[in-house]
Order: sequence, then C-alpha cells, then structure tokens
Amino acid sequence: MRKLKKARTPIRKAILQGCLMEGRTEAGCDEAGRGCLAGPVFAAAVILPAGFENDLLNDSKKLSEKQRDQLRPLIEEQALAFGVGVVSNQEVDQINVLNASFLAMHRAVEQLSLKPEHLLIDGNRFRPYPEIAHDCIIKGDGKFLSIAAASVLAKTYRDDYMNRLHEEFPEYQWLKNKGYPTKAHREAIRKLGPTPYHRLSFRLLEEQLKLDL
Repeated sequence: MRKLKKARTPIRKAILQGCLMEGRTEAGCDEAGRGCLAGPVFAAAVILPAGFENDLLNDSKKLSEKQRDQLRPLIEEQALAFGVGVVSNQEVDQINVLNASFLAMHRAVEQLSLKPEHLLIDGNRFRPYPEIAHDCIIKGDGKFLSIAAASVLAKTYRDDYMNRLHEEFPEYQWLKNKGYPTKAHREAIRKLGPTPYHRLSFRLLEEQLKLDL
C-alpha cells in the first residue's frame, strides 16, 4: 500500500512518542454527537496499517469540513478495517448519552472485518468490549492517528446523516448546526416544538432550568 509522505505535524510527533506496543493490531475509536440536541450518536473504529502517515490527519474538530471530506475516502481506502456504529436518539433517551457513546463504539468495533488485539479509546471512560483490552486516552484524537481517523469518520458520517434530516426539517437548520444547541436551533424548537429526532431527555430550551416559584 502506498505510503504518504512523512508528516511533520504535532500529532505525528505525539504518536511516535506514545506508541503503546509495536506490532499489535490496534483499533482507534471515537464518537461524534454527544452534545447534540437532535440526531444519533455516531462512532467509528479504525485499524490503520503499520507505517501509515498523513500530514493532514488530526482531531476532526481541528479540521475544516473540506479537510474532513478529503480525508474520509483516504482513510477508508488505506485502513486495514473500519466500522461505523450508530445509536439513535430514542436509545440515547433510554440509556443516557454516556452509555450511548459506549454502545456506538461497541457497534463500530462489531463492524470491523479484522478483529483488533487492542482498542484505543478517546476519552477517560469506556465500557470494556468483550475479549479485547483497551486503553482510554484523554484527547486521544490529537495523539494517535487511528483515533484521529476514527474521529474523522464518525464526524463525517454523522454530518451526512444530519444533512439528510435537514431536508425533512429545514427549519431547524441542521445543515449548519448538525443538531448542536445553537441559538437558531433552540429558537426553532421554541416555535415549532421538538421533532421525532430530538433527544427528549436533553434540555432543549433554556427555560427548562427555571422553576416556577
């Protein structure tokens, strides 16, 4: 498989210094959409080949939409395996968003065509996946390429999904906010009420914090 030119970005330096165990098949895992008022939680798991390098790849939040869209086909083409997991807004309401993020990552791992020996999880908490060890890495999407790759896939797949929902409910401006609690999004909820895609267990309006005394 073609190697990309050697990266000189901070993320590459961090990965070279923080490699956990050379030669082990590791899958990076990350999620997208935890803080949204509407839509599912998406997660991805990615196994990259040894020696994979990319100058652009980084935490998806630090990339532009154009850069993420540019990276997604490269990741999918060059990864040894990748999977995407989805947890619906109804499931988020039932099990809470933290458990939903764990479940989405489990579902992503289930989609891998190659079973990893180890999971690298972005964040500080995770529910162990059966028979696969894991490490939680705070801000791991800025430290490990496989987690960064997972963050790009989770983000782009979720954005595509929210763009499709926008066509059904354009008043909520999901094409722009992707379901996050922007002023325009909350104002649409105030005027029109929640849609079937909203998370009813979330604070959809600021007034929900106020008590009538």
